[in-house]
Amino acid sequence: MQCADGSYYTGSTNDLELRLTQHQTGEGANQTKKRLPVKLVYYEEYQRIDDAFYREKQVQGWRREKKEALITGEYQLLPELAIAYRDLNTVASSTSATVGASATEENKTQPLPEVLEDSVKEVSSRASETTKTKTIKK
Repeated sequence: MQCADGSYYTGSTNDLELRLTQHQTGEGANQTKKRLPVKLVYYEEYQRIDDAFYREKQVQGWRREKKEALITGEYQLLPELAIAYRDLNTVASSTSATVGASATEENKTQPLPEVLEDSVKEVSSRASETTKTKTIKK
């Protein structure tokens, strides 16, 4: 979910509609209570709760830019954005000038990486305004 201050909240639940309502009414996590209103910007569905929990913890550890690439569907940027802050200077000096450039139309339409292919669902801006949206919260 995206909070009113622009920050992202990531969580997991087995009843997305209920949990989203809880967050929007201030009954959710402390992070979202203090940053209302919140809106759903992205979600993934998993068959197993342990897989969902693992993914929640993984995404929570990502920096903002990587979360935004996931939200906007720019999956080709995820490997580049996985580089740790401490390694950015080293990588920047050894990579070509095209790193960090905006993605081409061809890249934007690449299929989702195989590991995420069956589980990722994006929420359109229209869907985020409805009450029947589902997600792992951001």
